[in-house]
Amino acid sequence: MKILVCIGNVPDTTTKIRFDAEMKNLDTNGVQWVINPWDELALTRALEIKEQSAGKIEKVSVINIGKVDAEQTIRKALAIGADDAFRVDADPTDPYFIAAQIAEVAKAQNYEIIFSGIESSDFNGAAVGSMVAELLDLPSVSAVSSFEFNDGNIVLKREIDGGKETVSVQAPFVAIVQKGISINPRIPAMRGIMMARTKPINVSAPVAVDSLVEAKTFDVPAPKAACKMVDAEDTDKLIELLHGEAKVL
Repeated sequence: MKILVCIGNVPDTTTKIRFDAEMKNLDTNGVQWVINPWDELALTRALEIKEQSAGKIEKVSVINIGKVDAEQTIRKALAIGADDAFRVDADPTDPYFIAAQIAEVAKAQNYEIIFSGIESSDFNGAAVGSMVAELLDLPSVSAVSSFEFNDGNIVLKREIDGGKETVSVQAPFVAIVQKGISINPRIPAMRGIMMARTKPINVSAPVAVDSLVEAKTFDVPAPKAACKMVDAEDTDKLIELLHGEAKVL
């Protein structure tokens, strides 16, 4: 049995985001790129499952849709422990295009379990995992926060309104995971970093698929107002500001 983990190449959450003069494209100068946090947790859990499976999981692969500059992020996934990687050489334009590329590779390689993070930390689309499942005609389970693999039996827990639901599922299927699937992401060890240099990244051309969504323009949030200091004894002024400006009273 093989596991495929979809990984996104996203800006570090501490990066100051800027756009070009026309507010149509991200200014990538100075951006630190990382594995999408939900995907990184999914990869960590996939590797744990492989280690605990007594050989039933033969390998864990990762896939990314991106240009050559995404390979540093892919190499990190290999350093964490993934056995090999796939990169479809294309700009990740919209969720449908990305899902179609992932589905094409997954279909050709016969992966039984596909992990996808519930969303990406840049666009927060929360669409790719479900689309992959539909394109492959596979069942999917969303909001997965626990994944247990015991003697080939797969038991998942997922978040629902007011509690958790426990379900069993047969492979092949797509697991759309969220926070809780693993506590902390794995940190690459020096041995893993050295081994990652020789692990294969299989690069392929994208299949012909039309993008269904186009970003026309971006708007940045309005800057925060300056902080107003109020004398501790001037309660009337404080109440006036809370009522008239903050509108919390």
